[in-house]
Amino acid sequence: MNPCLTCGACCASFRVDFARDELQSQGGHVPDGLAVEVTESTCRMRGTDHARPRCAALVGTVGERAGCGIYEWRPGPCREFGMLAPLGRGDEACDRARARHGLPPLTQPV
Repeated sequence: MNPCLTCGACCASFRVDFARDELQSQGGHVPDGLAVEVTESTCRMRGTDHARPRCAALVGTVGERAGCGIYEWRPGPCREFGMLAPLGRGDEACDRARARHGLPPLTQPV
C-alpha cells in the first residue's frame, strides 16, 4: 500500500508555494479558496505558512489516516513531492516530515 494514503506528514510540515496559473480562476485546478496570494505570480496553500503548518486540504490525522482532500487538483509541488513513496520508499524531505510527527523514516537502502 502507498504510505502516502495514510501519512500526511508532508502536508503538515512544509510551505507549499505554486504558480498562480494553477488556480481554477486562472485555468488551473487548485480551488481558489484554498490558496492565498504571495506575489503577483505565486500563491500558497492556505495553512502551510503557519508556525505549525497544516495544509487546509489535508483531511484526517497525520500518521494514522490522512490524505489530500483535493488530490486530483493538488498543485505541482505536491505532485512532485515524495515521488518514491508509491514504491514504498520516501526521500530525505519525506523522512524529515515524518520525523517531525514522530513517525519512522520510509527510506530504505537500494
